[in-house]
Amino acid sequence: MALILGLATAPASRQSTLPREANTPISSHGCEQQTSAPGYSRSTKIYDEFTALTHAPSPAMALKHFLAVLRKNWMLVGVVLSIAGARAAPAVGARDGPLYPDITVKYLAVALIFFLSGLGLRPRQLAGAVANVPLHSLIQGFTLVAVPVFVRYLVAPFLYRAGLDRWLCEGLVAVACLPPPVSSAVILTKAAGGNEAAAIFNSAFGSLLGVLVTPIELVALVDAGGASSNTTGAGASDAMLATLGRVFRQLFVTVVIPLFCGQVARPRLEAWLDRAKPPLSEIGQATLLLIIFTTFCDTFSGKSVESSRRGALAVTGFVVLSLQLVFLGAVFILTATTKILRRPLPPGDVICALFCASHKSLTLGIPVMKIVFPDHPRFGLLSAPLLMYHPIQIVLGGVLVPSVRAWARRHAEPAGAEIV
Repeated sequence: MALILGLATAPASRQSTLPREANTPISSHGCEQQTSAPGYSRSTKIYDEFTALTHAPSPAMALKHFLAVLRKNWMLVGVVLSIAGARAAPAVGARDGPLYPDITVKYLAVALIFFLSGLGLRPRQLAGAVANVPLHSLIQGFTLVAVPVFVRYLVAPFLYRAGLDRWLCEGLVAVACLPPPVSSAVILTKAAGGNEAAAIFNSAFGSLLGVLVTPIELVALVDAGGASSNTTGAGASDAMLATLGRVFRQLFVTVVIPLFCGQVARPRLEAWLDRAKPPLSEIGQATLLLIIFTTFCDTFSGKSVESSRRGALAVTGFVVLSLQLVFLGAVFILTATTKILRRPLPPGDVICALFCASHKSLTLGIPVMKIVFPDHPRFGLLSAPLLMYHPIQIVLGGVLVPSVRAWARRHAEPAGAEIV
């Protein structure tokens, strides 16, 4: 006992003689990092990083760990800085500003994002997951049919009658129409030990399907205050068809053609892509930050976000979190119990459905919304729920990963369905 107490109170510079597992890495501040432990997730990793930050032996080491955390979460930091920069200098990215967003953003930035998406999409990765039709139908039907209908006809009317800003309500409907993201759903599915191949397929297929389905749903379900909302009967139908025609013409130029060009270029560049591993995802995300910056430059230059709406934005954040919990609960009841299906899905497929069916794509959402609602005076408010949805789904998913993984291990079938 005296020996143990002596080791526990030894100075930090004295090296411990206690045995340690051979594969357990040591952090720069002398603490063991159990990165290979079962259930280790993104949320656990972030917690360990902040623990390392608070226990760092010097200010220089604390700064090093702090910068490491920022680098690993640079996209979320970039969104905050983009909005702050737009608030500080809205004239830079406004429509008549030096960035010329009607050209650089409306066409070039959106086209670059989808060219990189086509270049990074691996068709061979998806071949093994195509046969799981029931899982794919459930995920795509839930995220592109059930969620938009639920939010449009139940959630949005209730919130509007309760006093929430009209454009934030319509922004929630717009979020509901989006497909699953390509990256975060796959990362969380893998971290929780789910069916990664099915997650890759649903994210990629959902993005391709979203290019066609999402614009139609946005025009049909989101009341953006255009001409179609002020007409009835044949006039409304003609206005909707005209809007869809304009939307699909721009989608063809800025989405379909770049996506196709990326897929055509991939076989010729595949060897180089595998060898050099260029940061395609990071380039696309940085381009997305430019779109977010110019969007909020227009918002702040037009003074469309008054101080009276700050409380409404806080309420919207709470609503977004609540909706995600409702979606996760509904998917779990649908796939993991016998309340709806006669036989629950395997644990790996349940995990895939949880994250793919409840997540929404910021990468696809902002460009498509810019195409469907060009020059909208309240676009900042329309896009605000999506900008909240994206970080909340990542943080909430990271928090849930250990619990989901533990549940999957308890329910894994004996015949080889072990969650690793």
